[in-house]
Amino acid sequence: MAILLYLFLFFAGVAAGFINVLAGGGSMLTLPVLTLLGLDISVANGTNRVGILLQNIIATKNFKKHRLFTLKEGFIIALPATIGAIFGTFTVLNLNKELLEKIIGTIFLVMSFFILYKPKVWEEGKSVNRNYLVTFLVFFAIGFYGGFIQAGVGFFLILGLVLVEGNNIIKTNALKVFIVLNYTVFSFLIFLFNGKVDIIKGLVLATGTMIGANLGTKTALKTGAKFVRIFVFLMIVISAIKYIL
Repeated sequence: MAILLYLFLFFAGVAAGFINVLAGGGSMLTLPVLTLLGLDISVANGTNRVGILLQNIIATKNFKKHRLFTLKEGFIIALPATIGAIFGTFTVLNLNKELLEKIIGTIFLVMSFFILYKPKVWEEGKSVNRNYLVTFLVFFAIGFYGGFIQAGVGFFLILGLVLVEGNNIIKTNALKVFIVLNYTVFSFLIFLFNGKVDIIKGLVLATGTMIGANLGTKTALKTGAKFVRIFVFLMIVISAIKYIL
């Protein structure tokens, strides 16, 4: 039975890595499997970061080969997200978990309408005059959420990178994995030093997420912006329904 659960964890990792690179929400697959393997939710949350860290190393490397973004523009956004993630990882939220999930689910549904309403913005990007204070505040808040929960953070990053920063969906995904890679280094170390990481289960998961991330980056680069936009829309709707119900 244990072997089957580990295999399930591996394949959940493959699916999550693929989903996370193209859209987001992969942690909603992996966290339940980690708890099935006997981890309490805090250790599952920490262990999940092993897969997230390694999948984003693979995805960033693949996207960077195609020069989709510069390190300078990546760090401008990654810095506030990383600071937020450090605070988020250390912070215990007092909001009722069920209420929080319904709020997030509703936000996801609103996001899905944005994707349908102005498809050209998502596929082609738009010109924006960057306001560094707005950029800092938006990505600090997203990083805070990612440091604490992680599940679904990719959707918030996509929204910010498209609507605030004006990037198209392909460049957005490239920047998204770079941002998550940066802040996950710190959140993973915080979980690790507090004894909240099961290394063996984390490495099994990470083996799958790296394979999935490699497939996800190749799919994004081959299929183009329209396919990725539709995929993001579907994943947001599915995640919203899961949260609300």
